[in-house]
Amino acid sequence: MVLTISNKGWVVIPAELRKKYNLHAGSEVVIVDYGGVLAIIRAAKYPVKQGRGFLAGVSSASTDLKKDRKLEKKRDARLANE
Repeated sequence: MVLTISNKGWVVIPAELRKKYNLHAGSEVVIVDYGGVLAIIRAAKYPVKQGRGFLAGVSSASTDLKKDRKLEKKRDARLANE
């Protein structure tokens, strides 16, 4: 699907896509640049609230780092005793 940008910078989203993604007059969208690829994404009404729990169950980087440091210390101690 090819769209044309107007002299004001406007782009018309075809009706079939507006219906499919429930976009209507007043809908807010965000244009995101993914390294040369532009994407139109619906703007989150409550981004903090909607993002809550998004990373549930994923260990934190600091916890992983602490585990790695413990393993390194054990390895270093073992190598020093050899």
